[in-house]
Order: sequence, then C-alpha cells, then structure tokens
Amino acid sequence: MTRAEWKPGMEDPVRLHAIVHGIVQGVNFRYYTRLRAEALGLSGWVANRSDGTVEVVAEGPRPAVEALLDFLRQGPPAARVDYVETYWEKPTGEFRGFRIRYEVD
Repeated sequence: MTRAEWKPGMEDPVRLHAIVHGIVQGVNFRYYTRLRAEALGLSGWVANRSDGTVEVVAEGPRPAVEALLDFLRQGPPAARVDYVETYWEKPTGEFRGFRIRYEVD
C-alpha cells in the first residue's frame, strides 16, 4: 500500500521484514506467499536467499500483515518451516503491488 492509497479511517500501515527458515525453497513458497499477500491487499516482495531461506517484506494494515505472518509460519503444503525471524519496521510506502524478486543476496 502506498501512502497515496491510505485513506482516513484505515488502520495505519505496518511493515514486516521476515526471514523464513526450513525447507522453503523448491516448494513454491514464493508463489504461494505472493498469492496470499495479494489476496490480503499487501504490497512488498518475496525472494529466495542464497543461504536457503526466503525473505519477505510486506506492508499494509496490521491485521492483514499478521495474517501473512501466520501463513509464513506454516508455509505451503510441501514446505517445512522451522522458524521465522520477524522484524517490525517503519513502513515506507515504496511498493506498488506484491512481487517475486528473482535476484538473490
């Protein structure tokens, strides 16, 4: 959600930066994360990292971001999530939509 999309009466946006550990690559984790984030109306991105983890940055209303975090803790059917590092940051409103990033760290 960009700042321009925010309207009075909407809950203030939050930003989640998460690193998902476990069997999370090669199991369509990014695809399902994008689908869930889009369904929740969030903006941001998801990417595989070279260390085998998946990184997610998502912005939007807190209830929607927390719903995405619940999904990240469980993952899609073929995944095994061991744990999720979570960092709550100040939202920037820099994203438009939610995308899969293919460049890795």
